[in-house]
Amino acid sequence: MSVEQSILVPLISTVPEVEARARRVLRWLSRQQLVAELPSTCGWLGNRMAYAIGPAARHWPHAERLPFDQPCNGLQVLTRRGIYTPSRDFREEAGCPECRQEIGEALFDSLEEWMPGLTETFVCPECGFEDDINGFLFLQPCAFSNLALVFNNWPAVCFSVGFMAALGEQLGYPLRLVPVLAD
Repeated sequence: MSVEQSILVPLISTVPEVEARARRVLRWLSRQQLVAELPSTCGWLGNRMAYAIGPAARHWPHAERLPFDQPCNGLQVLTRRGIYTPSRDFREEAGCPECRQEIGEALFDSLEEWMPGLTETFVCPECGFEDDINGFLFLQPCAFSNLALVFNNWPAVCFSVGFMAALGEQLGYPLRLVPVLAD
């Protein structure tokens, strides 16, 4: 069984007070009735505990594509450092926002230091520009953070720009949507 995941990731390597911010976002989504208040076994990852799709999602754009009748339809919140990329055909291409040079190989090699938290930033090998790793340019959507909101079987097309902005405001950081097809 394949699961389509829409993963919303803040564009910062380390979200401060990550557990508290995750709870704030869950409360907001629950009050909006987009997800259930309590978790159940409707997830895909780990112990499968997730927050099931809520009734207000029926009013979303493309609501007919949402997984209302599927057993795997919940939101799972991950609060550990992770690398979020499309699972198929990811090309590891990246560029520097300063000099516009291709730096993908060096950037993705640096993830060995980023993942265990040895660094938060990346330095462009071409011009020396330094920023949070999420500040660099990627040809395919990807993100790197200690927080991820994994919407199981919610297609990416269902996440409007307005919703992404409102959720990012609740979190305190802009978000990137990473669509994934999990096996």
